[in-house]
Amino acid sequence: MKNLYEGLGVKRIINAAGTYTILGGSKMSDATLAAMGEASRSYVRIRELQQKVNGEIARMTRNEAAYVPNGAAAGLYLAIAAAIEQKHGGKRFYYMRPEEIRQYNIAMFKAHRNPYDLVIGQLGAEYREISFPNLIFPPTAEDLAQAIDHNTAAVYYAMAGWTAAGDMPLEEVIAIAKPRGVPVIVDAAAQLPPVENLWRLTGLGADVVLFSGGKDLRGPQASGLMVGRGPFLETVTALGFPNYGIGRMLKVGREELVGLYAAICQYLEMDHDARLAWCEAQVKMAGEALAASTVFSASRSFPNEAGQPIPRALVRITRPGVTVEAVRNYLLADDPGVYVLSEAEGTFFLNPMSLEEGEMELILGRLAQFESGVR
Repeated sequence: MKNLYEGLGVKRIINAAGTYTILGGSKMSDATLAAMGEASRSYVRIRELQQKVNGEIARMTRNEAAYVPNGAAAGLYLAIAAAIEQKHGGKRFYYMRPEEIRQYNIAMFKAHRNPYDLVIGQLGAEYREISFPNLIFPPTAEDLAQAIDHNTAAVYYAMAGWTAAGDMPLEEVIAIAKPRGVPVIVDAAAQLPPVENLWRLTGLGADVVLFSGGKDLRGPQASGLMVGRGPFLETVTALGFPNYGIGRMLKVGREELVGLYAAICQYLEMDHDARLAWCEAQVKMAGEALAASTVFSASRSFPNEAGQPIPRALVRITRPGVTVEAVRNYLLADDPGVYVLSEAEGTFFLNPMSLEEGEMELILGRLAQFESGVR
């Protein structure tokens, strides 16, 4: 009997790239899937379930409050709206006119601009960009202080391995924004691990921190996590689903609420040191397996593309005339295909954080087969 994907004509892949949304994020555990299945078999009052789940997540992650949106980007959408609503004196965002919203700005380093912050413009607020995305003219505390004015609703701070130079440490940003009564929104969508980020960033003074639910937490892909100050997240909760207004289109079902809760419970109980040791062993395996190759060589790369403290194997193509595109196409051609990420000409990565036992060996076997065909 064909499995689901075979019936649809969709090829399965082995994910050696990482927890990318375009690949489905991560795989949920059997325990998480069972919890979601159980949740789906009963009706509940969504607001009651939200209150209980959010409260438990806040307690487990050592935060004042928590909220489960349907993704980190949706969480950013709600956080910006909540900041504007609070800045406007409590008038509900639902009733704010476009010209009222447009008077507010969100301060951010130009180095932190990214495709996800488009929600700022979608909501109608102004981008207040600071400094340049390089180190030619580094930003100072004075630059940030002068960028904040009476219409600044929040400071947006992106944390990721792909951000450019030209920002300031989060601690310094908080120290400048806090005395001015401006909340700091931290986009840490892929900043797990380390697990401590679930409470460390709010402990520094961030008002709200956003995480993806479908990446390393291994929750539902259509889920996210917001943790932070109680009053700020009370406003988020009033804006979000199932309330009418902008949150209505950001629906989070009982399955996703329970699924993320179950995933977080497991993540907090995980042996993260053992997981890191396993990843290191996979990278070492790749280096040893390709040591005698005449087409490839491998070395340890750390941290990974998102800045997470997980090692990757950086594979270099040493044979002239062999291209990354040819290798990637070869790896994808089989069933299941293997998806690898290339960030520079002549190289690609094998990321163990999204692999399961035995898959690194399979990938290395495919690379050996490729090499035998180019001799």
